[in-house]
Amino acid sequence: MHNREELRQRALRAANKPAAIGADIDLGQFDQSPVEHRPMDKDDLLSLPAIEKQRLLMAGIDVTESERSGTYIQKDTSVVRCGTKQAGIEVLPIKKALEKYDWIWDYYWKLVAVDADKYTAAVELNLHDGYVIRALPGAKSIYPVQACLYLDKQNFQQNVHNIIIAEEDSELHIITGCSTSPHMTRGAHLGISEFFVKKNAKLSFTMIHNWAEDMAVRPRSVARVEEGGLFLNNYVCMKPVRSLQMYPTTHLVGDNATARFYSIIMGSPGSEYDVGGRVYLKKPGTRAEIVARTISNGGKITARGHLIGEVPDIKAHLECKGLILSGGIIHAIPELEGHADGVEMSHEAAVGKIAAEEIAYLMSRGLSEDEATATIVRGFLSVDIPGLPPQLKAEIDRAVEQSDKDVM
Repeated sequence: MHNREELRQRALRAANKPAAIGADIDLGQFDQSPVEHRPMDKDDLLSLPAIEKQRLLMAGIDVTESERSGTYIQKDTSVVRCGTKQAGIEVLPIKKALEKYDWIWDYYWKLVAVDADKYTAAVELNLHDGYVIRALPGAKSIYPVQACLYLDKQNFQQNVHNIIIAEEDSELHIITGCSTSPHMTRGAHLGISEFFVKKNAKLSFTMIHNWAEDMAVRPRSVARVEEGGLFLNNYVCMKPVRSLQMYPTTHLVGDNATARFYSIIMGSPGSEYDVGGRVYLKKPGTRAEIVARTISNGGKITARGHLIGEVPDIKAHLECKGLILSGGIIHAIPELEGHADGVEMSHEAAVGKIAAEEIAYLMSRGLSEDEATATIVRGFLSVDIPGLPPQLKAEIDRAVEQSDKDVM
C-alpha cells in the first residue's frame, strides 16, 4: 500500500534543504494559498482577450484545440480545463488520480526523490495539482496533447506534480506551455515531472516557457526508458526569467533505449539560468544525445551536460554551443563518464560571438545590420530535432521567430 504520511515526513525533513546547484530561493516570500478560478469551456478559451491568447500561443497552447488530442489548463491552483478527444489517451488532474486510482501510486514519487531539496519537498507539502497524461498500450496520439500551467496571481508560488506514462508500443506527443498573465510580474513555479516510457514506446515532450521577468522557476524531472523506448525532450525558453534551475535526468534501463535532449535558451539582462541534462546509459545498445543552443543577451547561463556510460556498446554525444550577443556570461560544463570498455562517447562545446565578417557579408547582400544579426541568430537556433511531429516543429519555430523580434 502507498504511504502518503511517510512521504510527508521525508518532505518535512527536507523543507529547508537547498538544491545542490543553482541560486537558493527564499520560498517564504511567496503566497501559496489556494486560488479559485471557474472552469472554462471552449467558448471561454476562444473569447479570452487577445493579449492572453497571444501569451498562450507563445507557450504553444492552441485555444481552438483543433490540432490537439487533449488539453489540460491549470490557472494558479485551479484546473480550469481538462479532457481528451482521442481514445487510448488519458488526461486527468493528479489530485483526482490520487483519490480515485490505485495504479497511480506505482508512479507517484517513484523517480524524483521527495526529499531531494526544498523545492521537491514544497510540492508534496502543499500540492496544488498537476496532470497525469497516459497513452494506453498501442495507442498513438494523432495530435499532441497540450498542457498549460498558468500563473495569474501576483507573487504566487505554484506547486505542481505531473506524471506522464507511455505504455508499451504507444506513441505520445505532449506540448506543455508555462506562462503568466500579462499583468503578473513576480512569482514562483515548482514543478515535479516523472516520465515512464515503457517497452518500444515513444514519448516526445516539448516544454515552452514564457514567464514574467521576475519569476523563480524550479522544475525537477526524471525519466525512465525501457527496452526499445524513445524519449525526446525539447526545451525552449526565449523570454526573460529571474532565476531558472533544472537538471532533468533520464535512466535508460532497457536494451536499445534512446534519449535525446534539445534545448534552446535565450538569456536576457538580469536573468540567471542553470540548465542541462543528464543521461545514464545502463544497458547495451542504449543511445543518448544532448544538444544545447544558448544565447546570452546580458544574462548568465550555466549549461550542463552529463553522460554516464555504465556498460559496453553504448553511444552518446553532447553538444553545447553558446553565442554572446551583448554581454553576459555563458558557462558550458560538459561531462562524459565511461565505466566500461567499449563505451563510445563524445562532446563538443563552443562559446563565442557573431563574427564581424558574417555580418559584413550579409550587409553586402543588402541586409541592415539588425537583419543580418537576426538571420545569423535564427540560423544558430534552428536545431533539427529528429522525430518531431510537424505541428511541434512549427510551435518551436514560432517561439524562436517571435523572440528574434524581441531581441533585435
